[in-house]
Amino acid sequence: MRDKTLCVKHPKVSHEGFASLAVPTYRASTIVFDSAESYANRSKRGPDGYTYGLHGTPTSRTLEASITALEQGERTVLVPSGQAAITIVFLSVLMPGDSVLIPDSAYPPVAGFCENFLKPRGISYRIYDPMVGAGIADLIDDTVKLIWTESPGSTTMEVQDIPAIVAAAKARGVLTGCDNTWATPLYFKPLAMGMDFSSMALTKYVGGHSDLLMGSIAIKDLELHRKLKDTMRMIGMGPSPDDCALALRGMETMGVRLAHSGRVALEIAKLIASRVAPGLVLHPSLPTSPGHEFWNRDFHGASGVFSVIIPPHAEAALPDHLTAAKTFSIGASWGGTHSLLAPMTITRSTDGSAHKGTILRISIGLEDEADLWADLLPIIESIEADPGLLAQTA
Repeated sequence: MRDKTLCVKHPKVSHEGFASLAVPTYRASTIVFDSAESYANRSKRGPDGYTYGLHGTPTSRTLEASITALEQGERTVLVPSGQAAITIVFLSVLMPGDSVLIPDSAYPPVAGFCENFLKPRGISYRIYDPMVGAGIADLIDDTVKLIWTESPGSTTMEVQDIPAIVAAAKARGVLTGCDNTWATPLYFKPLAMGMDFSSMALTKYVGGHSDLLMGSIAIKDLELHRKLKDTMRMIGMGPSPDDCALALRGMETMGVRLAHSGRVALEIAKLIASRVAPGLVLHPSLPTSPGHEFWNRDFHGASGVFSVIIPPHAEAALPDHLTAAKTFSIGASWGGTHSLLAPMTITRSTDGSAHKGTILRISIGLEDEADLWADLLPIIESIEADPGLLAQTA
């Protein structure tokens, strides 16, 4: 071979005797084939085969297999974000004339996707009270093809009665899915509860370092897996191998990070609840938090995210307290090593009892708890400033 060809065609190097604990990062757009015949028959490799880099490399397959094992499923698909995980499920199982039920506590872009993308294309949606439980049977008509859940709910932290919802759905042949980002499969396994889809924003606890965007969908039914993969192929959606490698690395420490953040978050939540009306603290493991009995029955632990309701008299001072924080950062997302504060304005479409107004979402990372408490104390003291209101809220 001539020099310019040698620049492109690399010599084969033996891997014999080489073993690493790290998962290799296989980057590829083109997948090459040994013969013209194997290329012509590439479609026969199926959804688990290698045909083009967009559809998977050994790096992404390793991450898929790792999540599948944790979720106790049969297959997992990877997508570029947690929101993409939800939308791919919706796009794969809903057709014009169908409808989907979503909880009032869901991540707000879910309702936005339904309103702004699905609805103009003839797919309707209805929002339900996340605490409806078995009563969801009354909301199922012949158009409902999917019931979505998020447990605990985004910011307001309601834990849903997942077994009751699954039972009602199965009685009518309706699919179910759960956003399991808060608990991860370490603390809750939706597929084991009968859910058809279990999704996560790997951006959060799996990645764990606030430096990647990715989502996953685990399933037990291979036909549902095929539908998800077909939708992703048509849209041209696939994750970066480099992000998959980061997620694999983050997963290795997820257990210890989650245990630490969960312990500190619960300690701080209890401390706050001892100083203000307990009903202002939204943490699923506290008896006053909505759906605590379902968390106690179905979950194996709590993560590091909880919320505090900010009463009207304390709202004006909140921005200054957030800006003055030295250890917490202000920002969306959660689940990383850095603790975050995110003030949220909550509105509701149902007549449920959940708070409507300002809620402070708190994500506990890996910093010293004394430093975290020093940032939170002025906020708590501003809530304590109106004992008359606290007495009414207790």
